[in-house]
Amino acid sequence: MSNLSLDAEALYTELRSGVQALWRPGMAMMGIWSGGAWLAERLAADLPDLLGQCRPAVISSTLHRDDFSARGMASGTDATKIPFAVDGAHILLLDDVLFTGRTIRAVLNELFDYGRPASVTLAVLVDRGGRELPIQAAFAAAKIVLPASQTLALARTEDGRLTFSIEDQA
Repeated sequence: MSNLSLDAEALYTELRSGVQALWRPGMAMMGIWSGGAWLAERLAADLPDLLGQCRPAVISSTLHRDDFSARGMASGTDATKIPFAVDGAHILLLDDVLFTGRTIRAVLNELFDYGRPASVTLAVLVDRGGRELPIQAAFAAAKIVLPASQTLALARTEDGRLTFSIEDQA
């Protein structure tokens, strides 16, 4: 277990400020299942004037992953729910942790199954480095470096509070 401690609630406050700075009228919000969806849901509740009548979308990377042999078919295969037209939309995409970039690539493939957005802007709670693909967040509440042997996972308590755990992989 790592000695590094991340205050997910404090980082959420930073993310909320970053999202407000990135937001443009007419944008749509989309969270990557599951951590990014939690963030989008909470941002929608905390910033109701931002989204107006449009609910945030949820998108899953499961069907477009390139690492089935290592990860298997995770739950969330039916998690994608997009309550707005993707064609021509300016989308703010949210995720909890940006690492290799492979989840974002898979999500973009899933998104294009629904249409062609005008733009996609990425905001994340934590950028942990280690990119394998040329993907960059427009906003990250924190940037940290962890060894590839460690995982950083966002969790949500029953009362909606966010927490991080850092664990060594076997």
